[in-house]
Amino acid sequence: SSVGVNMAMRKMGSMAKPDVHICKDGDTITVKTESTFKNSQFSFKLNEKFEENTLDGRKTQTLITLTDDNTLHQLQTWDDKESTITRKTMDGKLVVECIMNGVKCTRVYQKA
Repeated sequence: SSVGVNMAMRKMGSMAKPDVHICKDGDTITVKTESTFKNSQFSFKLNEKFEENTLDGRKTQTLITLTDDNTLHQLQTWDDKESTITRKTMDGKLVVECIMNGVKCTRVYQKA
């Protein structure tokens, strides 16, 4: 795999139906992901780099920016590699795209 995640973990992750909560408190934003497989949470301030421990076990340097069209762009770098995750709302749904090494994965979340 492009990220280095083993097949069993990828299979479990693809079957999980996670709930994603995005909350804002002042200028701090928290993204919380909960599923039967694994939970994660990270908090950040826009335009400030931070260390992120990803669900698949990577330690990344992460920078999140917000564009004029209200898309969150998350750039993760580690071991001379990088991935980009974008989050935007379309038609009342949250559309999340992850791109690494030219491979794109898209996941669409319904509002609960």
